[in-house]
Amino acid sequence: MTAANVELGDFLRARRERLVPDNAGAVRGRRRTPGLRREEVAEAAGISTEWYVKLEQGRAVAPSLTTIDALARALKLNAVERAHLRRLADAKSQPAFSPETVPPIISRFVVSLPHPAYVTGRRWDILAWNDAAAELFDFGAMPLEDRNLLLYILADPRARRVFGDSWSTEARRILALFRPTYDVWANDPAFVQLLHRVQAGCGEFEGWWKDHAIRWPSSGTKRLHHPTHGQTAFEYTTFQANDDVGLKVAVYLPIAHS
Repeated sequence: MTAANVELGDFLRARRERLVPDNAGAVRGRRRTPGLRREEVAEAAGISTEWYVKLEQGRAVAPSLTTIDALARALKLNAVERAHLRRLADAKSQPAFSPETVPPIISRFVVSLPHPAYVTGRRWDILAWNDAAAELFDFGAMPLEDRNLLLYILADPRARRVFGDSWSTEARRILALFRPTYDVWANDPAFVQLLHRVQAGCGEFEGWWKDHAIRWPSSGTKRLHHPTHGQTAFEYTTFQANDDVGLKVAVYLPIAHS
């Protein structure tokens, strides 16, 4: 059984349990569990309950694209969730994870920028950064084994100080960004070890992880506590590197008069 199969089942269950029966056209009645029943999802998707149960248990290896799309409709998935469901259904076993190497030109580009910028890999390891990012996030003070954005935001007290009242929002956002990659690498020791460390360092982790939230990267704004300038608003965005699609360059631009 591959990690993708297990996570596919977990994702289906999480989405089934969040649905409100009345909104999904399900029959009223006493329910001991949240959301729709398995047989209601199966009926809405036009598949047998037995087959759907196998999918939730991670035992069905090759659901067809037609079945996956029918389940997406039955579970009211949005575009991001639908794409993730397709990816899980089509995922193959991954090779063992190894940290990425940042090409020198990307490192020089990041270092040359006047505003905070850094590079992360597939596992959200922090691989390169500039002086402005070091001043804001204190990346340089981290031991090598702690240089991971997920671990930093969820389990490092410094992140709570930097993000202040918006910390829980940012923590849930980064967890939802991490989840799509984790779902196809869930059996890899590097990902298992990272998740155990985050779980041990963040009391809120269990409830958030159970939600199985996912999202794709997008630009936005953040209000952070800068150690020198105090409360500062930033616009942020990320870019995928051509050299290795697992590498992402994040850039923060201060918003004038914030």
